[in-house]
Amino acid sequence: MEQEALLLAQRGDRDALSDLVTAYQKPLFYLCYRMLGERREAEDAAQEALVKAVVKLHTYDTERPFKPWVMRIASNECIDRLRRRKPEVSLDDMGEDGAWEWKAGNSPNPEAELLHDERETQVRALLETLSATDRAVVVLFYWEGLSYVEIEEVTGLTVSAIKSRLFRARRSMAQTLLEEGMYV
Repeated sequence: MEQEALLLAQRGDRDALSDLVTAYQKPLFYLCYRMLGERREAEDAAQEALVKAVVKLHTYDTERPFKPWVMRIASNECIDRLRRRKPEVSLDDMGEDGAWEWKAGNSPNPEAELLHDERETQVRALLETLSATDRAVVVLFYWEGLSYVEIEEVTGLTVSAIKSRLFRARRSMAQTLLEEGMYV
């Protein structure tokens, strides 16, 4: 079914192209969000990846799976953004006196929401300790559920390199947890 839509989209069928974009919008956003950690930037990266995929759709080999191809485009977009990223300080939450302001939440279960936010922050902090490529491999494997072969197609790394990077990334994150006393 997807192969048929891909062939039609490559021939310029707008409905088929629209169906593909709709089908991959959320998965690409989730990948970008996990890699970048910021909603707006993830939305921009996912949109940019979709635009690049549509523009380059004529180069896609329909004999190969589409998901790794489009995920590679999104992953590369995120890696590029991570490399260009500069540390920044936000003054959005500062009051007139220069002190940080408390913002109350509207969660029906504030304690659970706080624990969830803390865990998400810890995981994001752990991911940020990894190189852009290692972060991509971890996100593709654990959150996107891609196989080693699919990650190979997305990243261009060999399966053995992927396994090695996953092992080192897990070890590095565990070491960071121990050193900083973080408990995910």
